[in-house]
Amino acid sequence: MKNLFWILLLGNVILFAVMQRGGLGWGEQELQAQPELRGDMIHLIPALQSAPAKTAQSAPAKAVPAPMPVPASVQVAMTSAPAPASTLPSSNPNTLVCLEWGDFSGAELKRVTAALSALPLADKLSQRKIERDTGYWVYFSPFRNKAAVKQKIAELKALGISEYFVVQTPGPLLNSISLGVFRTREAAQNFLEQMRAKGVRTAKIGEHASKLKATLVMLNGVDVETEAKLTALQKDFAGTELNKVACAH
Repeated sequence: MKNLFWILLLGNVILFAVMQRGGLGWGEQELQAQPELRGDMIHLIPALQSAPAKTAQSAPAKAVPAPMPVPASVQVAMTSAPAPASTLPSSNPNTLVCLEWGDFSGAELKRVTAALSALPLADKLSQRKIERDTGYWVYFSPFRNKAAVKQKIAELKALGISEYFVVQTPGPLLNSISLGVFRTREAAQNFLEQMRAKGVRTAKIGEHASKLKATLVMLNGVDVETEAKLTALQKDFAGTELNKVACAH
């Protein structure tokens, strides 16, 4: 029992000593696990701060330069589009022109004269006689004798045709009857169709190689409106030409 007592006592002493020295080095190991804090290696990181919203809103806005004034002439050009070419007049309505219309002879000359009398031409209308070396005529082939010529003339008058010419010059065309002489075949053909509409059946077209007398209608100083009426009227006289010419002073 005494031995047990001393053993227990010795164990308590040893335990007490261990506790006084930190548990056989365990406390030292625990302290070494934590590194020593050094002030020279500590840096304070400032917190990120956003600019106050009020400051951003109160910042003055960047001044925008005012637009330069546009000249009035440029404003008109920008707002007023040019009129389409199709709406612009083709010519000045106050412009006067001079025209030459022909050729005419015989019944065609009378017909165009009557048509022009319906227009307000006054002293603007005149005629000019011309001669051409060749042309076309509407005619009846030569008859056997003068009696046959007279009989044919009577038939023409009965149809209302009073414009004709009897060839009396000796030669192959003696006793032929001319109804009209024309500068172009187109004009002669147009006239022949008019004669057929009246009942003429045997007349024909031929070249006229002798001197051809014809008439040109002259119109001096007509306005644009009258020119348009003449252009429309010219379509009723096939083979004729309506041209602008220099005005006589």
